[in-house]
Amino acid sequence: MRKVELSYSLTAHGTGRTPHHALLRNTMMDVLHAVRERGSISGAARFLGLSYRHVWGQLKAWETELGQELLVWERGQSALLSPFGERLLMAERLAQARLGPQMESLRAELERAFALAFEPETSEAGAEVLTLYASHDHALNELQDIAASPVAGATGLHLDIRFCGSVDAIRALNEGRCVLAGFHTQPFADATSLSARTYRPLLKPGTHKIIGFARRSQGLMVAPGNPLRLWDMRDVARLQARFINRAKGTGTRLLLEELLTQAGMDPIDLRGYDRVESSHAAVAQAIASGDGDAGLGTEYAARSQGLGFVPLTDERYLLVCLKSALELPAVKRLLALLGSQAWQARLDRLPGYTSDHSGEVAAMKRLLPWWR
Repeated sequence: MRKVELSYSLTAHGTGRTPHHALLRNTMMDVLHAVRERGSISGAARFLGLSYRHVWGQLKAWETELGQELLVWERGQSALLSPFGERLLMAERLAQARLGPQMESLRAELERAFALAFEPETSEAGAEVLTLYASHDHALNELQDIAASPVAGATGLHLDIRFCGSVDAIRALNEGRCVLAGFHTQPFADATSLSARTYRPLLKPGTHKIIGFARRSQGLMVAPGNPLRLWDMRDVARLQARFINRAKGTGTRLLLEELLTQAGMDPIDLRGYDRVESSHAAVAQAIASGDGDAGLGTEYAARSQGLGFVPLTDERYLLVCLKSALELPAVKRLLALLGSQAWQARLDRLPGYTSDHSGEVAAMKRLLPWWR
């Protein structure tokens, strides 16, 4: 088995061009991805800001080290990744997608630690740490970034985000392991829906307060151009498309169960119901690599991988805290940020997202219509 060593870089600002959305950079994977996208070694070199000779030398050195051919290339023809090169790149991208939530949390924690080193007086005096257990959502990563910047009076607010399933997030809140929890649910589900029956026992009026965050589009992530013509869950079952599921306890798994019930279908109807990935990004990457045909996910995750997207429903992504937590300075800072024009404009620029009662503290029945 090949050994892996991890590293990171420390810069004043984000620098350099990256050909993908990887959180943990690897020079060889950057080059392979660039060659795959640009169709030539010279094109990859230009995109990466390197010389042809340098990239060529790196590729030959890596082939020697790995004992495998990375490119299939003949003078005058486009450079192609070898079958091994394709497998290597896709395996690395899938691993990155699976570990994305944990790596985002690690990056944020490192940035906070270095903030204390560079600005000890400011950081120690004004820093506020807010622990949030939440279903993975890209908008939360955006919020984490803007919270640490001098916008809307939120300077010094560090969101310590721990990604998990929606149900597990609310349980963590009730067990005192966090101040806020993030979960998502269909705003139009009725009082007998699976979402209502799952979340209602975990939330108590008078004890919990709901905070609006965002509305996002969920649907089928499919190959570019939707070659199988998959428009709903019935099509997925009828055509025996290879489906990729999410784990129990996630909001997306709850959504799938509701969609199956509405269509009069059973889990056994789906080829791949037991194939589980850990995040929207991991499902999208598996489809992009040809390892699956469809899976439920956000429009943002699909667009980020260049996939096709078939919207099935809009859903609310909400935050919840104990009523007593509303008096905490960190929570007040967060509410101010969520209600700011700067945050809502940034949210509206994300594919598939729109602001929805952002920063509003509301009763259960206002933002959860199925609540009785």
